[in-house]
Amino acid sequence: MNAIAKAIDALNEAFGRLVAPLVAIIAGIVVYDIALRFFLGRPSDWAFDVTKMLFGVHFMLMAAYGLRHHVHVEVDVLKRLLTRRKQAGIELAGYLIFFVPFIWMLLTYGWAFFERSFSRGETTYGMVAIPVYPVKAALVLTAIMLLLQAFAVVIRALQKLREEEAV
Repeated sequence: MNAIAKAIDALNEAFGRLVAPLVAIIAGIVVYDIALRFFLGRPSDWAFDVTKMLFGVHFMLMAAYGLRHHVHVEVDVLKRLLTRRKQAGIELAGYLIFFVPFIWMLLTYGWAFFERSFSRGETTYGMVAIPVYPVKAALVLTAIMLLLQAFAVVIRALQKLREEEAV
């Protein structure tokens, strides 16, 4: 089971490192748009929509990477006072009661959201019609990556419980 958790960690690590440079692309587009506005007195027709969409995609696709590195907000003031076994139990309960149902909903509704957008060929309403379905596909990919990373967290919590039982 530990090999599965390590493989999931490696997948999310690689995926996070692949997606992270998207911020530089977003910044480049913003600088380009500002330069057009400053020098030509008119921004581009597409830059605002593209940066908004890319930032949303970046934020979503980095979620599993963030979970892998424990950078999400966590209220652990009371949890620190407990034994490792109880901490693992609370972590397991939290993932099973709250996280898994949320991800299941994100996956189910995200897929329907993407599928409807794709089938209609949905685009933005600006002067330049940019396809929207790739952004909506990021919802589904995010849910899958988060679910995998949560599985790795649960595997580790179960290992902590087993280690405590052995002692």
